[in-house]
Amino acid sequence: MTLTGSRVAFLATDGFEDSELTSPWDAVTAEGASATLIAPESGRITGKNGHEQSVDLAATDATADQFDALVLPGGVMNADHLRMDKPSIALARAFFEQHKPVGVICHGAWILIEAGVVDGRTLTSYPSLQTDLRNAGATWVDEEVVVDEGLVSSRTPDDLPAFNAKVVEEIGEGTHAGQTA
Repeated sequence: MTLTGSRVAFLATDGFEDSELTSPWDAVTAEGASATLIAPESGRITGKNGHEQSVDLAATDATADQFDALVLPGGVMNADHLRMDKPSIALARAFFEQHKPVGVICHGAWILIEAGVVDGRTLTSYPSLQTDLRNAGATWVDEEVVVDEGLVSSRTPDDLPAFNAKVVEEIGEGTHAGQTA
């Protein structure tokens, strides 16, 4: 499947799980998509294991209209900071409002809880988030990768091969009517 011409937003900040940013980034760009790193502030962000990457766009300057899909890497510190950043939450929610594919892994699901988009959805995450997700109305399952109407979720870096394959597939399919806020 080719993603040539697709634009994929990655939303992260300091403390992201390095491989959960770099591996999906490599997967979508290998298929021809362009990738853009969005963060609450401009400059550079650093992963929990030391990977540094330049921010392409501040969350206040980004809109879902500019992209075809969103990927939310995990990392406890990353997800905890993003779920308190109103422009980042609004951006994540807008992808659902526009029925666009979203990939989320590990602790990234905290952002979706804050955005109010998990009620009635089935997804997985790092196991410690299962109660948070259930309390927000989601059905949590312990599986390598879960796809629910354009929402792709996985648990940990060990799941990245399956996660990446499904993210590429869902982006290739385009918008999903069931992907709603």
